[in-house]
Amino acid sequence: MTLLVISPDYVSHYGPLAVLARAAKQDGRRVVIATGHGLRSRVKAEGFEWRELNLAATSNSGVVTKDPSIERFLAATRRGALETIRYQAMQRQIDLLWQPEQVVGSITSLYKDLDPDEVLVDHVSFGSTLAMYALGESFMTLVPGHPSQLPVGNERYGIPAEWPGCLRPDPEKLREVEHLADTVTAAFTDRWNTALASVAPERVPVEDAFRVHGRRVLYNSVSSYHSSFRSAEVNSDHRFVGPLLREETLPQELSAWRHPKDNRPQIYVALGTFLSHRVDVLKLVADALRHVGARAAMAIGSMPIEDLGPLPDDWVVARELPQVAMLPWADLAIHHGGNNSVQECLGAGVRQLVLPFSTDQFANAADLERAGRASILAPNETSSRELAEVILARLDTVSPNLQPPMTHACIIDALFE
Repeated sequence: MTLLVISPDYVSHYGPLAVLARAAKQDGRRVVIATGHGLRSRVKAEGFEWRELNLAATSNSGVVTKDPSIERFLAATRRGALETIRYQAMQRQIDLLWQPEQVVGSITSLYKDLDPDEVLVDHVSFGSTLAMYALGESFMTLVPGHPSQLPVGNERYGIPAEWPGCLRPDPEKLREVEHLADTVTAAFTDRWNTALASVAPERVPVEDAFRVHGRRVLYNSVSSYHSSFRSAEVNSDHRFVGPLLREETLPQELSAWRHPKDNRPQIYVALGTFLSHRVDVLKLVADALRHVGARAAMAIGSMPIEDLGPLPDDWVVARELPQVAMLPWADLAIHHGGNNSVQECLGAGVRQLVLPFSTDQFANAADLERAGRASILAPNETSSRELAEVILARLDTVSPNLQPPMTHACIIDALFE
């Protein structure tokens, strides 16, 4: 039996897909990963077959340097949550459906060559979903981020259904952004349907391209954190399979992180690939951690380390860190609310402090706040003193129980039942 996994050439999206693929491989299935050259070595190192498939003009290996588009995004995050959502809505008209006819042709050829028994597609790879819909073949969808990335009911793609308390927007300004989201959704759907008519004119156009999905939907999320409102709207063949935790070993040079020499709290910090460029926020966090007297591990991307100021000798600061391997030894994780970070913290049973900036980070923060599993602060409005106070308050809470990942048998049932 062959499982074809179609992944964008982004390490953050490939990670959860690879967890599912690994379970299938361990169960004796042939697994083929179709993605770009940026992930080729990683795919082969994990023992999967790799097929070349270009789904976008860019790739993301985990660390990126700033360019004009990142600068514009960062500028939006500095203006606030709604301005960031507005910016991302406008970008959706450009970024999310790259050369759709070419993508459909490539996936069609790949499908006919492999004749797979199952196909797993990343929901955010809308060109891939278009290709499978055009083919008229069965496939499954993984939602790699917050479940609301696949809207239900009255939800809008890209607009949080819930907000954390510190970031609830002005209702009138929110309505303006919702109107923009509706306009963008209509334009994106028109473009999606135009491409569909070009490659498969016999297929029925869709009403909302952001809601198209496979016969089964898998969420990299834990059902108990899902709001009751959304649960009532979710189809019975939608499965919560998170947290999808990659296998990772703590390297020898970081082994001291496992063996603290005193009672100082150990705090892990990472803001993700793009938001690590928010140097002002990382400096703020570093100031707060110095005030608390914590031992820190900070993943700072391409930020110059000297911008953090004087660092204690036992801090671990690097472009990238093995997050999954380090979290079990942390007393607290400070992060941006990206879904991989949220799920990895739940899987490690570590306290969380979330500084949400964009996309589904607001919805993730709202879920964690509702469940009492995290403290949430507005990154543009907090001070190092307030951050230090919240760090100490969160450290004073009971360490949460870890959320065990789905068993191998449950993952196989979700993929092949």
